[in-house]
Formats: sequence, C-alpha cells, structure tokens
Amino acid sequence: MNNPLLEPWSTPFGIPPFAEISDEDYAPALETALIEHDAEIAAIAENPAAPAFENTIVALEGAGAALDKVLSAFFAVAGADTNPKRQELQRDFSPKLSAHFSGIYANAALFARIEALWQTREEHDLGPEEQRLLKLTRRGFVRAGAALKGSDADRMREIKSRLSVLGTAFTQNLLADEAGWQMELSEDDLTGLPDFVKAPARAAGEERGADGPVITLSRSLIVPFLQFSARRDLRERAWRAWTSRGANGGETDNREIAREVLALREERAKLLGYDSFAAYKLETEMAGTPAAVRDLLTAVWEPAKAQALADQDALAALMQDEGVNGPLQPWDWRYYAEKRRKAEHDLDETALKPYLQLERMIEAAFDCANRLFGLEFKPLDVDLYHPDCRAWEVTRHGQHLAVFVGDYFARASKRSGAWCSAMRMQAKRPEVKTPIVVNVCNFAKPSKGAPALLSYDDARTLFHEFGHALHQILSDVEFGSMAGTSVARDFVELPSQLYEHWLEVPEVLKSYATHVETGEPMPQEMLDKVLKAANFDQGFQTVEYVASAMVDLEFHDGPPPADPMARQAEILQGMGMPEAIAMRHATPHFAHVFAGDGYSSGYYSYMWSEVMDADAFAAFEEAGGAFHAAMAEKLERFILSKGGSAEAEDLYVSFRGKMPGVDALLKGRGLAA
Repeated sequence: MNNPLLEPWSTPFGIPPFAEISDEDYAPALETALIEHDAEIAAIAENPAAPAFENTIVALEGAGAALDKVLSAFFAVAGADTNPKRQELQRDFSPKLSAHFSGIYANAALFARIEALWQTREEHDLGPEEQRLLKLTRRGFVRAGAALKGSDADRMREIKSRLSVLGTAFTQNLLADEAGWQMELSEDDLTGLPDFVKAPARAAGEERGADGPVITLSRSLIVPFLQFSARRDLRERAWRAWTSRGANGGETDNREIAREVLALREERAKLLGYDSFAAYKLETEMAGTPAAVRDLLTAVWEPAKAQALADQDALAALMQDEGVNGPLQPWDWRYYAEKRRKAEHDLDETALKPYLQLERMIEAAFDCANRLFGLEFKPLDVDLYHPDCRAWEVTRHGQHLAVFVGDYFARASKRSGAWCSAMRMQAKRPEVKTPIVVNVCNFAKPSKGAPALLSYDDARTLFHEFGHALHQILSDVEFGSMAGTSVARDFVELPSQLYEHWLEVPEVLKSYATHVETGEPMPQEMLDKVLKAANFDQGFQTVEYVASAMVDLEFHDGPPPADPMARQAEILQGMGMPEAIAMRHATPHFAHVFAGDGYSSGYYSYMWSEVMDADAFAAFEEAGGAFHAAMAEKLERFILSKGGSAEAEDLYVSFRGKMPGVDALLKGRGLAA
C-alpha cells in the first residue's frame, strides 16, 4: 500500500495532503525517510572527489527532502491538533530523531570534509552567502560536538537524546494539565461577565461536553475571566489552576523534568568547554554574553518595578474602597486594573471588543502588508490538518511567493500560546522552494454562527505572528537553512514586534476596527482613548516578563539548581518581586525554556528585539509616516528578505545606520524617567 507521505504531492503548491494521511502512515514513513537520509549523508561523506562547496555544503542542503516532508506534516498536527496516538508517536520519534541527527554531527568523515573546506575557504571562489553558509555549517557541527572524541562524544549523544525525550514529556504534560482542567459555571457565576466572555465560555462547555459554560486554561478565556469576574473566590481558583500547570503532582508534574534538563544542559556546555550553558547559548546571539543580557534586564527592571509598585498601591486602594480587606493578590490585579483603566481612560473593554473582529483584523494585517510590500492574498480551497485552518496564496505583481495558513482558535488538541512555523522554507539552491507558512493562535472560539471578537491583546498577537510570517514570506536567500526566521534568537522577534506597531496606526484602526453589528468605524473618541491607553499597566506587564527572563538567565548561568523551584523563589526575592505579581511563566509551565532549547537562556530576546523594534518604527515616523515607501523597501531589503545570510547586527545597521540603546524601549513602554 502506498504511503501518501512518501509519494509525490500533487496538491496546490505542495501543501501536505492531510486528507490522505492517517496517523498510521507517520511511523513507517519516518523509518523510510531516515534510511534515505542516512544514505544521502553517507554518499556525501564518502565521496571520493575532493571536498568542494557543491559536493559537500550544497549537497547537505539538498539531503533529507523526504524527511522534511514527513516532519513538516507531522509537527503541524503534533503541535496544533494532537491526540493520544500522535502524542505516542512524538514520544517515539524524539529519541530517534535525536539519535539520527547526532549521528550526522558525529560523522567524522563528513566533518573532515567540512573542516577541509573551512581551512581552504580562501582558495574557493565563494560568494557572500556561500561563505556565510560554510561558516554556519562548520559552527553548527562544532557546537553539536563534532570535534569530541571517545567517551565525550558518546556522552554528548546520550545527553541530546535524553533532552529530546524530556522536552517532549514537558510539552505533553503541560498540554494534559491544560486540557484536563475546567471550571464549570452556573448562570449565577456569569453575573457581571460581558457577553464576549460568556459566549466563548458556553462554546467551551459545548466542546467539552459540559452541561453549561466552563472556564478553561486557554489564555484567551482565562485572562478575560480574571479581568471581569466579580467573584473573587472564582478568580482565585482560576488563577491558581493557571499558575500551577505542570506542578500538580503525579505523572504530569514537570518539576523533576526541569531539574534534569538544567543539569544536562550544564553538562553539555562543559563538554564543549564553556563555563555555563548560558555562555554556550549566547555565544551566537546578538547579546553575546550573560553579562550583556543581565545589564539589559536590570536597566529595565528598576523603572518597571517602581511603576508596578505605584500601580499596586493604586489598585489596593480601589479594592479597599469596595470593602475588601487585606493585601492585593495576584488574582485581583487584572480585575482592578480593568476598573482603573475604565476610570482613568474611560475605556471599557466591553465597548471596545465589538470593534475588534477577527476577520477584520486579518484583513488589516493583509492590507498593511499590501501597502508596505505590495503583497496580495487570495483564499485557497485546500484540505488542511483541521477544519478551523484557512489558507491563502501570497503573490506580488502576479508572481507566487508563498502559501499562508492561519489556525486561529483554541481547542483542547492544541498546545497553548501562539507561534509561527514553516512547513517549507524558501530556497533557491539546490532547488527552488517557496515557503508554506503557518500562524497558530489560541483565540476564544465563538458559538456557531457568531463572529469571533478579539481583545486588543489578541489583535496585537495576530499582528505579531503575522510579522514572523512576513519574515518567511519575503525571504529571498540562496539556501533554506538561512531563510526566513533562521536568525539569532534575539533578532528573530524584531520583525514580529515591529509589525505590532501597525495595529496602532490610527488610519489602520479607523479602517478596520468596525463595529460587529453596525459596521461603523471606531469613533474618534474611542480611537484616541485606545492609543492613549496603549501603555496602561506596563509596570505589571514588564515586571512579569523581566522576572521570567531573569529566572531563565540565572538558571543557566552557573551551577544547575538541585531544586529549581527553590532557586526560582530565591531569584525573585533577590529582585524584590512585587507580591501581587507572578512571573509570566513559572518553571513548571515555562515551555519556551523547557520544551526545547529554542529560548533557553534566551527568553530575554523579546526585550532585546524590542530595543530595535521601537527604534525601527521611529525610522518610519521620522521619514514621514508608517507607510513610507522608501523605508518599507529598506526594511525588506536589509532585514525581511535576508534571513540569516548575514550577521544580525550588520543587517540592522544597514537598515538604520546604528544600533539603538535601551532608551527607545523605555520610552516606548512609557517607563522613561
């Protein structure tokens, strides 16, 4: 019987044929693809011809096409539409994939060819991108342990295999805790909640087979509940469930996983000759060193904490005015902050949200991309991995550039958060490939037939993830391993955070923030209030973020803690963490850091990129406006199209002329003195 994962795909633009793929196809397809990739690697390593860029580096770029197809389809469903079978497959695949790629990096003959090319690089007529790819390939092998010998090499393979297993377990435990908890509400419990909270609560209850509305641990549902529910007891119950994910004991508890991950990362770094895992990880980032990251976070922490403490006093006074005694608690903050926002800015979320329709915000993101970069989006009628997914063909001047997939609604089969991924990366060599880009969000799904309404934070998330998508869509490099978002971790958030600024452009909101019932644009008075309140509660938001980033850094910059939870508490106490604010991601559910190596020692990168995004948008304003054509062309030419084909700092300086300081960030957040 033919396996659709291994057959040529005749689908539009090579989208995986999800309608034809069953869960039973993945395991045999992976085995076949791994064998094929091994043979391709062996042919490169054992090539009798002298090492050359084409027969070694370009050949490596082209190897593994079958494996890429299998994994592109599998990881799409594993993250956004999982089930017990797919979770079982993921647990099985993780150590196999780790062993497979560890074997490639440990291939002495292959590394010898790469090293020979590197040592003789001046003798080869290599262009700038070819030189860059050779450098990155060699560096990747060295940092993966290719130069290790004997027992050290064996131990490195064991560590990476174990880390892959632990990362998968951390993710699945978190998903289990999120999917397994719900708080059923009676109609009386809904009193005071706006319709845009009650409607998705009822929809969640229907999805989960409950008798009535439920609050789940989906951020798009639990956060507005904490914001609007007058029931302090229910807010506390929901908040405790939200913040204890991964720390509930039993099989889904992530605390021991976190401890082991930190110990293995430290051992891995020491095998490679680094003082700490943070030193190893940050070597290839823009920041370069743990000290540079600590300096940034410290510079932001003090003004943010001062603002948060002042806000805490104001919120506590509001609470006491209502006759609630005792200190302000973390489950009180959002509730009283919303009351304060309404009082100080006369901005009522219940009045604002009907103007933020999902459909109109998608149109807004597309229209901004059209005005800036000439992109056009045409809906595609294709089978995807879930009925909620939608696809568009992206063109410019009639030329196909990419396929964009949007998967916007929360469901129990999807992990929490929002992310951008690529089922296929852009490339020109060794064969031309156009990207297939996916944005995944977790917005509250409305009842059948009702329009989806977003919070302002949701709308910002949509623009953020679409900024990542543009980085992929506009990629124009030679080699796929340097395409799109394949950049330094503390540079990857620049395009996404920069694109958020276009949501706040008055003419964008005026055009696309239209009332769900009347179709009327947002009134100028409300628009002014939205923009004026853009930095409201920035003390809280900055403190919860910086606390998480600092814990991540300290975990990895020094000996691994025997008890990560005790170490977390120690770090927060040393920072003077306000008692009414919790870190955004506590260790047991800190998926950015423990579900894989992506953001480990790197959660600071959002803020590092924010230093640049504030400065980059200022460049548009200085030039004459948010849609200044020459600045848009420079942004695409020097950043969005370049991927990782040059050093991140060089790309930014080419765009802006110099690197910015932290002042732009503090000003942008309203925290400047």
